[in-house]
Amino acid sequence: MAKYEFKLPDIGEGIAEAEIVAWHVKVGDTIAEDQQIADMMTDKATVEMESPVAGKVVQLAGEVGDQIPIGSVLAVIETEGEAPSQAAPAPAAEEVPIADGAAEPTPAQAEELPTTAVEAPKEPPRAPEPRVEPEVAKKEAGGPHVLASPAVRARARDLGIDLDQVKITGDRVRHSDLDAYLLYNGGSVSTRGAGTPRNDETIKVVGLRRKIAENMAEANRRIQHFTLVEEFDVTALEEARQMMNRDRGDNPKLTLLPFLITAMSRALADWPMLNATFDDEAMVVTRHGPVHMGMATQTPNGLMVATIRDAQSKSIWQLASEIGRLSEAARSGKATREELSGATFTISSLGPMGGITSTPVVNPPQVAIVAVNKIEDKLVPIDNEIEVRKRMNLSLSCDHRVVDGWDAASFMQALKPLLENPLRLLS
Repeated sequence: MAKYEFKLPDIGEGIAEAEIVAWHVKVGDTIAEDQQIADMMTDKATVEMESPVAGKVVQLAGEVGDQIPIGSVLAVIETEGEAPSQAAPAPAAEEVPIADGAAEPTPAQAEELPTTAVEAPKEPPRAPEPRVEPEVAKKEAGGPHVLASPAVRARARDLGIDLDQVKITGDRVRHSDLDAYLLYNGGSVSTRGAGTPRNDETIKVVGLRRKIAENMAEANRRIQHFTLVEEFDVTALEEARQMMNRDRGDNPKLTLLPFLITAMSRALADWPMLNATFDDEAMVVTRHGPVHMGMATQTPNGLMVATIRDAQSKSIWQLASEIGRLSEAARSGKATREELSGATFTISSLGPMGGITSTPVVNPPQVAIVAVNKIEDKLVPIDNEIEVRKRMNLSLSCDHRVVDGWDAASFMQALKPLLENPLRLLS
């Protein structure tokens, strides 16, 4: 028997240490070669660390939330025979960058950005299982033997769904299978009884959640916010959206977001001070030509801002496709660093779950963010008649060090003819 010291490799240029986000093994576990043992986070990415050897875990470096220096021992593994020499292992898993802060999340809903439930603490991994066909998986299903990721299991527990009852469309139960189960059963699942007491929970703020907390605190500390709210009549816009969806063919289903992004991209061309970034240390404002639209997205690990590059040059249908692609990439952890950075302006949609108004927090180094609130039917006097119209508020928050109230108000007024007259928007 020999002991192998697995040292934390260099997982990023200029990185001196990394935070332990999650352990997937514990002391005493017998692990296989290439088995995931921990998730490590730097200020740029989350990296999955895999064991280069098989054996028994006899020591782990610290607890979740601890900072581990590069090159220090992460785990000690007892191996059969002579211990191999430590190479410079590269992270086997794909890097998952974090957003430069995040805005308010989009709730789960069909008409807005797709979301998933927040992931519960991950279960310890099992030894790799052979791939099986869906029907075989169902036949062998029984409690923990159902193939599903920790995130899916956590969501199923929260919803009171028995995974044995879920129809599998692939090689394992996925979030889409849970969605289909809820839809088929009319949302009827077992839930905790009303008034059932719950025990207190202590949750350590680590990883992406810690980064979000730090970024939001820094944004509020450094940025002098002001928020302007304007009401829009979106009756005609909703009619146009529904008409386009009826004849969409192979195109993705349109939500309100592609229309809003198109209108904002046009208005930002006339009011470039809002499509800007501010280096407050160098005291330099950069007004950007292209609109790289940040889109706040909720993921199992926390809030991320995916970036739609050159939004001003994309059609309504292209934007809808990009929204769906980036949302799925962010939720699944497959979004690249480029897709999660470089935004020049951010939109955050609360959708039907939102309130009448909101006060979004600017995502530095950007200087402006728009929050989309819910659409309501209201009685409105028009030509001495009372009509029922669909009205919606947009909340624009700006960095007052850079953006004046006149610019903000002018930008909102520039949106009115575009959002209230779809022919102008789509021409």
